Amino acid sequence: MLKQDDPEWVLVTRTIARLRARIVAIVSGMVAGFGLFAATLWLVIKGGPNVGQNLGLLRAYYPGYSVTWGGSLLGLLYGALTGALLGWSVAGLYNFLARRRSDRP
Repeated sequence: MLKQDDPEWVLVTRTIARLRARIVAIVSGMVAGFGLFAATLWLVIKGGPNVGQNLGLLRAYYPGYSVTWGGSLLGLLYGALTGALLGWSVAGLYNFLARRRSDRP
């Protein structure tokens, strides 16, 4: 077991990276938003008799969302908000656990 004054322990605690929660939230929000936007547009352009029946189930969680041109813009907003919240939460949890781990003797 390493102690806090051991050189190896100091090296380990210095090398644990902390995530910037805002940056992770922005990036994951952009990826999720543009992903849902692109998926919706892909299905609209593809067309067919039953356009986006599976993706259309998201309207249960995202009021007003549909697999249409307008729905793609609303999906961009909903995806960005959901991705940002998830990214911020994951970064916050990681930082909490990393801080807790580095404080242990």
